[in-house]
Amino acid sequence: MSNTLIAVLGPTASGKTEWAIQIARHFGAEILSCDSRQFYKELEIGVARPTEDELGQVKHHFIADRSIHEPLNAGEYEREALSLLDELFLKNPIQVVVGGSGLFARALFEGFDDIPEVDEEIRLELNEEFSQNGIEPLIKELEKVDPDHAKRVDQNNHQRVIRALEIYRQTGQPYSNFRTGGKAKRPFDIIKVAPDWEREALYDRINRRVDIMVSEGLEQEAKSVYAYRELAALQTVGYREWFQYFDGEWSRDEAIEKIKQNSRNYAKRQLTWNRKEKDLLLYSPDDFDALLDELHSKLK
Repeated sequence: MSNTLIAVLGPTASGKTEWAIQIARHFGAEILSCDSRQFYKELEIGVARPTEDELGQVKHHFIADRSIHEPLNAGEYEREALSLLDELFLKNPIQVVVGGSGLFARALFEGFDDIPEVDEEIRLELNEEFSQNGIEPLIKELEKVDPDHAKRVDQNNHQRVIRALEIYRQTGQPYSNFRTGGKAKRPFDIIKVAPDWEREALYDRINRRVDIMVSEGLEQEAKSVYAYRELAALQTVGYREWFQYFDGEWSRDEAIEKIKQNSRNYAKRQLTWNRKEKDLLLYSPDDFDALLDELHSKLK
């Protein structure tokens, strides 16, 4: 059997963690996370980190293994994950990766262009501009300095817009100049799977999950990292909204509703990304046994 990485993809709240654990236990594999929000030990409730019980069932990697003060970018993740897989495949030809961060998944599957490092001051400056003035001025700047990338980037995703402008301000060159579009060859096969939800049912799961997070202490968790709110790792749904509440911009109820709304919007973008994935096996959450059957057929 050739080395094979089973990738469990899908939007937030879709049940990826449960599927990944079941698949890993079935094949005796370990799990790599490619959820860029779950890397950080300071973040637990708001990133839906697997529970202690879940972490105890299968060995996990890239879960709460570093600090928000030591962010991991996609290129670094690619190198670390590939090195780890080299070791894991010596023990078992089947391994599992799970997560909803499309950028990090693509880095692992296809490779990532050699993007320059960016000074933290530039990142903080752009995030402050976004906080003060919104996304529109940043989009206009990107259209001026890098019209090619401005046409391709998701302009509703402020992090992608900011990322492109970071590179321009750091190097004076358009972000598109650093994108080769080539796909790296991997020494293993990749099988991609995802739970397939009706959109309204998924949105309902998201709303209920946010309510559970709030009841479990999400507000207190956000308050514990509020002093570091400008860090890149905290520019994410579930934390930004609380920061705006703490700053007096929103009421508590408004912050919670914004978390639900932004989580649904994030899930929508993830669904769109998944639909573009070639050879993605979509199965109803109730059809896990059928998924296992197909995995076995592809692994023969």
